[in-house]
Amino acid sequence: MATSGDRRETDSGIEVKPVYTADDVPAGELEPPGVFPFTRGPYHDMYRGRPWTIRQYAGFASAEETNARFRYLLDRGQTGLSVAFDLPTQLGYDSDDPVAEGEVGRTGVAIDSLADMGLLLDGIPLDEVSTSMTINAPAALLLLLYELVAESQGVSGDQLRGTVQNDILKEYVARGNYIFPPRPSMRLTTDLFAYCTERIPSWNTISISGYHIREAGSTAAQELAFTLANGIAYCEAAIAVGLSPDEFGARLSFFFNAHNNFFQEVAKFRAARRLWAGIMRDRFGVTNPRAQALRFHAQTGGSTLTAQQPENNVVRVAVQALSAVCGGAQSLHTNAFDEALALPTERSARIAIRTQQVLAAEAGATDTADPLGGAYFIEALTSELEERARELIEHVDELGGAVAAIERGWVQDQIDDAAFRYTSEVEAGTRVLVGVNRFVDGATEEIELHRVDPEAERRQRERTARGRSERDAASADRALAEVRATAEGEGNMLVPMREALRAGCTIGEICSALRNVWGTYDS
Repeated sequence: MATSGDRRETDSGIEVKPVYTADDVPAGELEPPGVFPFTRGPYHDMYRGRPWTIRQYAGFASAEETNARFRYLLDRGQTGLSVAFDLPTQLGYDSDDPVAEGEVGRTGVAIDSLADMGLLLDGIPLDEVSTSMTINAPAALLLLLYELVAESQGVSGDQLRGTVQNDILKEYVARGNYIFPPRPSMRLTTDLFAYCTERIPSWNTISISGYHIREAGSTAAQELAFTLANGIAYCEAAIAVGLSPDEFGARLSFFFNAHNNFFQEVAKFRAARRLWAGIMRDRFGVTNPRAQALRFHAQTGGSTLTAQQPENNVVRVAVQALSAVCGGAQSLHTNAFDEALALPTERSARIAIRTQQVLAAEAGATDTADPLGGAYFIEALTSELEERARELIEHVDELGGAVAAIERGWVQDQIDDAAFRYTSEVEAGTRVLVGVNRFVDGATEEIELHRVDPEAERRQRERTARGRSERDAASADRALAEVRATAEGEGNMLVPMREALRAGCTIGEICSALRNVWGTYDS
């Protein structure tokens, strides 16, 4: 909360009045949960019917080491997998590519081939677990690897459940992990939509992400607006290739940031559902309620974690997680308190899981739907965020839509300006960060940090090179040639890419073939 004299405002610059009354709440009755426009939640009984999925984000070093962490988390109550990939994998480079040196397995798990994915998922029954994969530019390749491993387990595509992020537009806006220009990247996105409709019907084909937009410094209203504007662009692209919004709309999911201002965040999640329901009905003529109802995963704010007094982050994460629960999240990741310093240790990851379990089992958070609905302050904030986001979406429309606005740099400029204002307030001390610019005691806290095995990169590079040497070279060459031919034409890219992966081709080789056809994007 920032203060200036008697004025109080949220971290997004929304003024907060001393008292809210019925006069601050829009006229009209508030609909029940599970009813259009789903302000109060996508399901009528919310967590009484099904608790949110505890989905802890994990990945580091090699597939074997990450598999061990997955098993550790599942044994302690995690109910869904969430895979973090390393930077080379996210950018479509193999571990033994010279540009990957020093980055292999550092920020996530290194996955180069079908062999790696098999090790990552070894012993995990894919017909019983839901898996989320945070991957974008090469999202289709990672999903295909997952499907091929499932086949080896005897699990059919219609038994698979999970989400692949597959949101390339936010990479251009906020995160920077893109490979190809926007237009061919959108083709990969919609090809994945079509592929899953036929082969993996219960898979969520995209997780449209506001999380990284907020991490880049946006306001809550900008996070809402730019995320939903990207969602509009994906819908338009899918409709343009003949897909039905009533069908693919039911498999869209969203990914939002749970930030520090508790009440604002609850209102943000409610406003997101209301806005999206109207967009799907009014813009795209959607009549399927499941395609109108926004479902989302939330993650507590990584950028809010502080290296100073890191144990304060336990409290921050708990408050943020409660905002996601009160706002109606379908799944949730809670950050570990040491993530401003290193990847989580087993101890800090366990505390993060226990935080969610306390909220679910002890705090009464699963007892009733939309527990803060009807509160004057929450309803006023919901309407304020909805209106601010709507105005930004309308401006994006005027610029020609999300892709055009991104290509012009307008969205990026808006986020940069917001980030600068926030940082300036922190530096001036008008916005308080406990242990950083207020309540600083000068003591140094010694905590255990996770260390990645320095030999993991060498082992991974050797395995990737060995896989190339042992495969049928002629089959791999033919498969890559078919990938290039399809990229030059109009077929669904996932079909030849699946056969290339089956033939032992690596992610780096397939992405290189696509670079040769489509080029790369330079902002």
